[in-house]
Amino acid sequence: MFCHKCGTQVDSGVQFCPNCGQSLGDAPLSGSAPSPWTPPAGVQASGGRWIGEGWALVKADLGNYVVIALLFALLSGVPLIQGPLIAGFHIFTMKKLLGRNAEFADLFKGFNWFVPTLVASLLIGLFTFAGTLLCIIPGLVVAAMYKFTYLFIVDKKMDFWPAMQASHAVVKNDYFGFTMFLILAFLVNLLGVLCCFVGLLVTIPLTFAAVTVAYKEIVGFEPRTADSL
Repeated sequence: MFCHKCGTQVDSGVQFCPNCGQSLGDAPLSGSAPSPWTPPAGVQASGGRWIGEGWALVKADLGNYVVIALLFALLSGVPLIQGPLIAGFHIFTMKKLLGRNAEFADLFKGFNWFVPTLVASLLIGLFTFAGTLLCIIPGLVVAAMYKFTYLFIVDKKMDFWPAMQASHAVVKNDYFGFTMFLILAFLVNLLGVLCCFVGLLVTIPLTFAAVTVAYKEIVGFEPRTADSL
């Protein structure tokens, strides 16, 4: 069965979720879907500030971020592993934000959630492509809706669909603001392309850092997850 608060799979008969501590006395029947995650009220996007904080984080450890970005770029062309790599990049940045010792191997820790991150990446890609066919703008909104999915998978131990729902629950408070945040991140990466593509080794980490900063501010990291990374 699943925790109806965070979506973690737990054994039958367990009274409290080992991940979030939620009482499971009134949990849904085994096999039923967990209740959608509820975001804080009044969430508003602050894209410019998040980009700025992301840049400060990347600039403080630029060498390691460039190497991580290079590995990410080289491996992203391998079929079916982009989802786990995205999760791994977020894990590296989570550890930096938490003051933990981040290392190159963190990029591959996303493979601990291989199936949910893989399915999430396929679905997000499909939904975004379908939205893009409808005059591009819906595709941008869909991409923004699911930007926090991988963080929910890693941090809250959610399966792919509850994580996608949780990400959407955050973004729907301010579709315009989060879409503009995505566009701003795209423009930053376009600047990286214009710098003979070498700039992408800085702008890609900057984008991941900004998204992780936004997640930390809006949702917050689970203490137990932080201790296990």
